[in-house]
Amino acid sequence: MLSRGGGAGWWVVFGASTALSVLGIFDLTQRRRALRRNYPVSAHVRFLIERFRPEIRQYLIEDDEDELPFSRVQRSIVYQRAKGELDKRPFGTQMALYQPGYEWINHSLAPVDIPTHDFRITIGGPQCTQPYSASVFNISAMSFGALSANAVMALNEGARRGGFFHDTGEGSISRWHRQNGGDLVWEIGSGYFGCRDAEGRFDLERFRANALDPQVKMIEIKLSQGAKPGQGGILPGAKVSPEIAEARGVPVGVDCISPARHTAFDTPAGLLQFVQTLRDASGGKPVGFKLAIGHPWEWFGIAKAIVTTGILPDFIVVDGGEGGTGAAPLEFTDHVGVPLREALMLVHNTLVGLDLRDRIRVGAAGKITTAFDLARVIALGADWGNAARGFMFALGCIQSQSCHTDKCPTGVATQDPRRQKALDVPDKATRVHRFHDSTLQALKDLLAAAGLEHPAQLGPEHLIRRVSANEVRSLAALHSWVKPGELLAGGAGHQVFQRFWALSTPDSFAVPPDLLAMRNRRAS
Repeated sequence: MLSRGGGAGWWVVFGASTALSVLGIFDLTQRRRALRRNYPVSAHVRFLIERFRPEIRQYLIEDDEDELPFSRVQRSIVYQRAKGELDKRPFGTQMALYQPGYEWINHSLAPVDIPTHDFRITIGGPQCTQPYSASVFNISAMSFGALSANAVMALNEGARRGGFFHDTGEGSISRWHRQNGGDLVWEIGSGYFGCRDAEGRFDLERFRANALDPQVKMIEIKLSQGAKPGQGGILPGAKVSPEIAEARGVPVGVDCISPARHTAFDTPAGLLQFVQTLRDASGGKPVGFKLAIGHPWEWFGIAKAIVTTGILPDFIVVDGGEGGTGAAPLEFTDHVGVPLREALMLVHNTLVGLDLRDRIRVGAAGKITTAFDLARVIALGADWGNAARGFMFALGCIQSQSCHTDKCPTGVATQDPRRQKALDVPDKATRVHRFHDSTLQALKDLLAAAGLEHPAQLGPEHLIRRVSANEVRSLAALHSWVKPGELLAGGAGHQVFQRFWALSTPDSFAVPPDLLAMRNRRAS
């Protein structure tokens, strides 16, 4: 006689067999997937593996140093610092010190004592009347809509506690950005969200209403972003909730379109005029722009427009091609846009060559998670660094790469009320603050070991890169292309300036006529 437990076990086996039989019959009769018709039931194993591939790869397969896109080591250091856990490592480095690409910072035999890790810079050139004292490490542009309300509130409260800024992203200023009062950089993209009329054109009065808010410290014009430069976007009407509509100044339930290019200006000189318009309307707050470098003649055209108009942007943020986004076509994330290091060096050297580097601040964004990442971009020419995904990890992001599905498992990148409810705002705000504070503490230790007292003293000579098994170079050898004022004299020795500087114009973003004529001859 079977025991009660044995009988229940048979019912479980019978139920499972029946379910699998039904599934097999369904697979054999359906017509949408050939794999399931040829391999009923067992084909689902393949689909499950594919569905959970990122998690399987991250936690079961990849090495600690694999970067796809962030390694386990990079994520772990953020989690540990955000939680206030021990972030030290035993037994020596696990990195391959003799592989090309390895980088390090040289130390000094006379290290110094630095009294504070609250490193700050003043942003605001001679044409700005309300300069801003900024941290050297800040939250990069991420919009409400891409992030949940709880994520936005936690980021902003963390920024308030730590005295650093929170970039709104082009989705404008939502009620969640305002709730805790942290410093904001208002990003204005081609959709002019928060400052647009009914037809989507820039509206000066609506701009002024937001820009004069004391919580808004700076205004950033977004020309392009590293993850998908040259692309606009559309938020389907079904996702345009009352809260998103309120922040962006668009109708509820109607497709929200962000064009690929601006309509308020169409030339480099026009961009600078727009900078001046926004600076005047904001009461003299710092105004600048963010761009991913693409065609060099377009950036050179902007640089020439700065000289010819005499209008100085207060800052320029360089967004690297390795930057992240909620969703973008594969070709854009992988193959469009100049990587951060080369883009940053081009912008920095151009400003040096025009004798403008001391009057225009430069920010940098692109995979910054550690103090060494921050030190590297500052050594290459930036005044400060921004991080987006680093602060997402501080919020609890596990890199599930489901940002575009509205099914983010941690409530960071979703508008699903149930999912984002799991993100506890006070706890995550503390983690955001801790991550920022610990990263700057680590930066202070790096600087002290190098005999420096402030990040502004970092230069490319302090960093070394291995270029082969038997050769290393200071980044200075890869960095210093242009001498101060050299471009004012008509050009510079580096090949990118030799080829494109003379072709660029402040009056157009178009392909230079000489270059176009050369292409036409080749085509014929």
